[in-house]
Amino acid sequence: MKAKWLPIAAAVTAALASQAAFAVDFHGYFRSGVGISEDGDMQTFEKFKVGRLGNENETYGEVQLGQEVYNKDGKSFYVDSMVAMVSNQSNDWEGTGTSCNFDTKQCEDDATFALRQFNVQAKGVLGFAPEATLWAGKRYYQRHDIHISDFYYWDVSGAGAGIENIQAGPGKLSLAWTRSDAGELNNNILDVRYAGIPLWSDASLEVGADYAIANPTDDQDKVNDDIKDGVMLTAELTQNMLGGFNKTVLQYMSDSYATLPAYYGAGNWTSQDGASGDGFRIINWGVLPVGDKVEFGHQLVYGQSNDVTINGVTGSDADTFSAVIRPMYKWDDIQKTILELGYYRDTQDVRDQDSKDSSGQKYTIAQAWSAGSSFWARPEIRVFASYLKSGGDNGQTFNGSNNDDNTWNFGVQAEAWW
Repeated sequence: MKAKWLPIAAAVTAALASQAAFAVDFHGYFRSGVGISEDGDMQTFEKFKVGRLGNENETYGEVQLGQEVYNKDGKSFYVDSMVAMVSNQSNDWEGTGTSCNFDTKQCEDDATFALRQFNVQAKGVLGFAPEATLWAGKRYYQRHDIHISDFYYWDVSGAGAGIENIQAGPGKLSLAWTRSDAGELNNNILDVRYAGIPLWSDASLEVGADYAIANPTDDQDKVNDDIKDGVMLTAELTQNMLGGFNKTVLQYMSDSYATLPAYYGAGNWTSQDGASGDGFRIINWGVLPVGDKVEFGHQLVYGQSNDVTINGVTGSDADTFSAVIRPMYKWDDIQKTILELGYYRDTQDVRDQDSKDSSGQKYTIAQAWSAGSSFWARPEIRVFASYLKSGGDNGQTFNGSNNDDNTWNFGVQAEAWW
């Protein structure tokens, strides 16, 4: 019996030894810190709309491990993975079932863990497009976001499959099929993108279409005959300038995608509220230097949803406007002072009801120390103070039952990616 196992043990040892020759890629992201407000715990307030600096009160982290497991004759296979967690950064030991009240003997979860990516990416395996990548599994898929507000405006990530970066004329074509269920309703997204279209000097264009296809069961069809598909069309113009960039984005949404502009959706969610409305969104954002000492990021967002369902009422309209600017002054290669100013205003015209609006402002100042002087230099440690103010008919309130329309935050946060 022992002799039979020797060849197997030798084969396993050889396989492990061969894998050791490949380097494991280790990437990740996190933000964490400590903060207070005049209302106790640090407050958060519409960060997509007024900016994230001094406006995040959680620990969030991603750990990504990947490895090329095969590379021969121009063909390679890569396995990628990522686990993420989020917690309220209120305790030393944060995990499942570890936040306990010792008077009531009750414990609650204060950390959530999620499998965000697990996929295989194969390059050089398609004879008709050897430069392209064939992939399948769960992954972040070509996400487009505004960093200063953490707003993802084009993101259909999830479990799926596709072929990306097929050289087609001057640009690259990508095709994907991902899944993003709407509750218990099976929902599939077909995504097509054409990127890198050259325009004038230092300018390029990317265009894409997403088709959200509902796939109801017979029972679901009988219960709800208003299940709809949705379309999202996107065009993004990128202009590189002054060592930075500016992006202008136009998006159109219909039917089950029509509420995305009003609720800052990314395309990986559909409403399935029975409405046959439409909507559009205009975005301008970027990061630009002004001389050697100043750099700033900004966002401008305007979105409109028409003939959609709001608060359960079909045939309603909504629009939103957001403006955020983050200038920073560099004292040296390590130290910088950062301001972030944000404002938003939303209006809801619910059918047969009076129009209602909400608005908000945020003012943040931070002193930061980072691994370099760039706007994007990380890791970074920030000491910040923020003032938050809400207004309008549906504005957020603070301080519990006292219903204050304003509050302040003070704290320290670290952010890193690698």
